[in-house]
Amino acid sequence: MVKAWKEKVVIPTYEVGQPEKNPIFLEKRVYQGSSGVVYPYPVIESIANEKTDKEYNAVFIENEYIKVMVLPELGGRVQMAYDKIKQRHFVYYNHVIKPALVGLAGPWISGGIEFNWPQHHRPSTYMPVDCTIEENEDGSVTVWVSEMERMFHQKGMAGFTLRPGCAYLEIKGVLYNRTDVPQTFLWWANPAVAVNDHYQSVFPPDINAVFDHGKRAVSSFPIATGTYYKMDYSAGVDISNYKNIKVPTSYMGVNSRFDFEGGYENDTQAGMLHVASHHVSPGKKQWTWGNGDFGRAWDRNLTDEDGPYIELMAGVYTENQPDFTWLQPYEEKSFTQYFLPYRELGVVKNANKDILLNIDPEEDGKVSFKLFATSAQTVRVTLRSDNGDEFFAREINVTPEEVFTATVDVNGTAFNNLTLDIIKGNRTVLSWHAEADEVRPIPDAAEAALLPAEIKTCEQLFLTGQHLEQYRHATYNPVDYYEEALRRDPIDVRCNNALGLWYIRKGRFDLAEKYLTTAVKVLQKRNPNPYDGEPIYNLGLALKYQGRYDEAYNRFHKSTWNAAWQDAGYFAAAQISAMQGRWEDALYEADRSLLRNWHNHKARALKTAVLRRLGRNEEALAVAGDSLAIDRFNYGCLYEKYLLTGDAAVLDELKSLMRADAHNYDEIALDYVAAGLYGEAASLWDVAVAEGAVTPMTFYYLGWSLTLAGEAEAAAKAFARGEAMSPDFCFPNRLEAVLALRAAIKANPADAHAHHFLGNLYYDKRQYELAIEAWEKAAELAPGFPTVWRNLALACFNKRGDTAKAVEMMERAFSLDETDSRILMELDQLYKRLRRPHAERLAFLQKYPELIKRRDDLVLEEITLLNQVGRYDEARRLLDSHIFHPWEGGEGKVSAQYQFARVEMAKVAIAEGRYTDAVSLLEECLEYPHHLGEGKLYGAQENDFYYFLGQAYDALGQAGKARESYRQATIGPTEPAAALYYNDAKPDKIFYAGLAYRALGEEDKARGLFNRLLDYGKQHLHDVVVMDYFAVSLPDLLIWEDDLQLRNEIHCKYMMALGYAGLGDMSHSRRYLDEVAALDINHQGILSILTLKM
Repeated sequence: MVKAWKEKVVIPTYEVGQPEKNPIFLEKRVYQGSSGVVYPYPVIESIANEKTDKEYNAVFIENEYIKVMVLPELGGRVQMAYDKIKQRHFVYYNHVIKPALVGLAGPWISGGIEFNWPQHHRPSTYMPVDCTIEENEDGSVTVWVSEMERMFHQKGMAGFTLRPGCAYLEIKGVLYNRTDVPQTFLWWANPAVAVNDHYQSVFPPDINAVFDHGKRAVSSFPIATGTYYKMDYSAGVDISNYKNIKVPTSYMGVNSRFDFEGGYENDTQAGMLHVASHHVSPGKKQWTWGNGDFGRAWDRNLTDEDGPYIELMAGVYTENQPDFTWLQPYEEKSFTQYFLPYRELGVVKNANKDILLNIDPEEDGKVSFKLFATSAQTVRVTLRSDNGDEFFAREINVTPEEVFTATVDVNGTAFNNLTLDIIKGNRTVLSWHAEADEVRPIPDAAEAALLPAEIKTCEQLFLTGQHLEQYRHATYNPVDYYEEALRRDPIDVRCNNALGLWYIRKGRFDLAEKYLTTAVKVLQKRNPNPYDGEPIYNLGLALKYQGRYDEAYNRFHKSTWNAAWQDAGYFAAAQISAMQGRWEDALYEADRSLLRNWHNHKARALKTAVLRRLGRNEEALAVAGDSLAIDRFNYGCLYEKYLLTGDAAVLDELKSLMRADAHNYDEIALDYVAAGLYGEAASLWDVAVAEGAVTPMTFYYLGWSLTLAGEAEAAAKAFARGEAMSPDFCFPNRLEAVLALRAAIKANPADAHAHHFLGNLYYDKRQYELAIEAWEKAAELAPGFPTVWRNLALACFNKRGDTAKAVEMMERAFSLDETDSRILMELDQLYKRLRRPHAERLAFLQKYPELIKRRDDLVLEEITLLNQVGRYDEARRLLDSHIFHPWEGGEGKVSAQYQFARVEMAKVAIAEGRYTDAVSLLEECLEYPHHLGEGKLYGAQENDFYYFLGQAYDALGQAGKARESYRQATIGPTEPAAALYYNDAKPDKIFYAGLAYRALGEEDKARGLFNRLLDYGKQHLHDVVVMDYFAVSLPDLLIWEDDLQLRNEIHCKYMMALGYAGLGDMSHSRRYLDEVAALDINHQGILSILTLKM
């Protein structure tokens, strides 16, 4: 028997801070290998230091074997999955909700099963989703969670099903593109599992190599023999074992023909397995924070008493991160994944959702095999040789309660000449044969995309641009590639179509029309009926968004001459027919769309509405009922059911499912607007208003809808209500918002908020000049509104290079609201970029102690400035009294200041003869206290600490300890590098290694290191630097855009200064230090060298 129920549970929770009210754009942020843009979501950047008991509305589902808890309020994740036979949690159960700044928008929690969609660490991972329970005819029960995400307006559902008598959790994913343009997505189910030194991941036996993110690096598997994540595995290290991986590491298998992956606890003899068809679920990944101090620190950030854990991720329609798949307009993709506990089996050799098997050779010419079943079954098992000799053939009963084990004498037959088959009826349902004993090649790592000018053909320019779009690349712009192709061939159809579609996405419908008209003309020059109808469909979209409906209608119909565009083309035509009151045409076209795509859920809702308008209510109810049976979250059909019946219970169900979420209501009401059903849209927004499910955009959309309906007076009232609302947290991004806000501005040109919101939208869509124009108008109309001045400052600095204006506007923004800690941080960072004196910046910041306390980054900046002005003891005391919550990827910043203060204090102590104090301070640098929020990375570079320890011990007369310290100071990377990430080789560390060699009397080695620094600086000083194509995450959330060439110049000149200092040429060293200081007074290495007694 399966049962499901809702229950309030109390879980100790570390609450998150308030969301950021200002729009956060971060166009060039790199996150998990692709774009880290967070708009239109608000960012949360603070976590409480203490936990409190918090009540959650959980949903439980249970059968005789498994019990599962789902938390709809936290992204619909599986929080707990319990194996009732083994009496263990088969996914990692974190007993507290302890977020850390790991998610795209900030808070993220470990444990359970998270669903990364439509990109990695889903933007809404810490937000509520819609939820319902469905009881199925076969006795199974499904808990459904659903979300219409805000960034790309796709819809994603997950259905968690337990079946009677089955010991697995079945998860059905359903992804639907609600938009009229293609979208991209990835789906990685992310189960966490608790680990210890006995844990190993279980990948299929045909995986001999694994890739890093973006396939930028590759390693043999399971025995790594090269360098991977900067770890030397040349001795041959089994990286399937958790204990052997010391640093944060991802690896992803490829090209497996098997349907499983998982992990196994060799001590408790229990594990977790994921099963799904490898044809749609090829992604098999392990991620770990690393078995070391660094990883344990992140465990502390994410739990109190549980952990450590790893993630055994399962990718659907994806095999890497980033690796995105297309969803065409209104396309649905669905799939099924199974997660199951197993035990006593060892390392699985093959599995499906019903049976798992393992087989191993024994001594004396025997083999043993084990079978684990997820339900009671009768199967026939045979073991035979490749020559046809049969050693075992028996019909057996298997159940989840008992693992079947057999040891068979195979008369010395070689293990790799055996086949084990599991047979039901006349069909082999599972089979095993050893992998061929042969050396298989290790695939090559991926190569970075060439720059546009370096690409030889227009085809490759198009394909590269499309790849960048598909993979949402953070720093390479696909437009550059399309435009280069059109520079060479202005009538290239694919690149004209691609640019036209790009500009539709950006709300530039007139520009889109230009490119698409060219594409269509070329296509139809000799052939009015081209092979590909996409440019014709896209031209229809560009015309529709400009209100040219008759022209658009003709284009949509022409696009349906191609089968690929009949779904979207007929649906777009049906919307226009409904808008024009041609109901029979609309019904015909909606039906034609559904013939091509039975799961076009928006077409189903439109068909229901059209039938209602035709008075065919019984048919309409039937369509609504059928549609809700397919998708219980088809809110358009559910609202139509209410309109058809007037049943208040139906409306209550709708309101309950939609959770008073304004974005849910907007999505469905805007579907009505797109079909000219303005009355229905207004009535649904009336429900939203009554539920309090509104943002300013609710009323701007309503006003636009009323304008289209010819109700100017009512529209003006709606626009006025939108203008009257607080503009905080309002970040429009959908194409309809362009039209709605333009309509509001036309109705009332003095509406400052409409201009402001339109500027936000255009800036997010990288139409910077239009954004600036809109913001300037907003500032003119509402000069007391701080956010618009702050936004203009960002645009002036980053897009126009006008630093003076940026400062003026940022200062004005802060003066208008001196309670906004985010704007204070951004203003100080601007001062930092403009090389304001440290003492001046410190004095400015310290005028706002309450604001500093709200943000870790401001606390850290104050500490850094105290270090810069030589107030090291104050910096140390402030740092030691604060608990930090770092962003993932931003590690190293807090510990750097922690160590900098102590090293500088140790230098002073040595100069003053307080050698024991110096030793104490330097030894503190070697241990990371917990309040830093980060741990020491395995292989951390500590050359300077040990060098100064050597000096202190020398002065204390402890020659043995001094020599030991100097020797330790020589350990670590010795090849200079760009030093972009926290684990890159730092030039300072190489410099101190050289000084240590000198102290040991090994002058040749010392001079060799100094010359390496000097040579690297000289060789790379004039490099043309571009952002790392394969960057996975960057340590800075770039507010004010950086100059990579300048960064490189500073880095190279600093290396040269170090090299000259080590070689004794202090004149040249001081010259380059001065040049570095002139370029960046915030470079702390300058101070370190100037306070060094050479």
